[in-house]
Amino acid sequence: MLAAGKTATGIEIPDDVISALGHGRKPPVRVTINGFTYRSTVAVMGGTCMVGISAENRAATGASAGDEIDIHLEVDTSPRDIALPDDFAAALGEAPTAAEFFERLSSSNKRWHITNVQGAKTPETRARRIAKSVEALSQGQAR
Repeated sequence: MLAAGKTATGIEIPDDVISALGHGRKPPVRVTINGFTYRSTVAVMGGTCMVGISAENRAATGASAGDEIDIHLEVDTSPRDIALPDDFAAALGEAPTAAEFFERLSSSNKRWHITNVQGAKTPETRARRIAKSVEALSQGQAR
């Protein structure tokens, strides 16, 4: 596992492995490390194919930057649908431009908005976050 900066950690994926997966240079994948599986997407950084490992996934696998690990990759063809909270869905229903833009977002950008809304500790903060997301989406901004 490679570390970059203070917290970024990832695994370099050799070109022959990417070719064997057969889904282009940035396929959606299921990553298994030490028996723990999570979903990700291969990223290309500086011409190198990488799979990131979040702090949460590092903790779940028991792996740390600098460790030599065995990894299993497989193409992940299952849908990446994310449950939209009712109040957020209602707000998007009142803003068709925002709703259309939201539907075209990547799964990770959709997840960012939903997680941001769900992470609010008070109803006021939740409402404010929904309004902010709808405004950004109405203007064609992913975040």
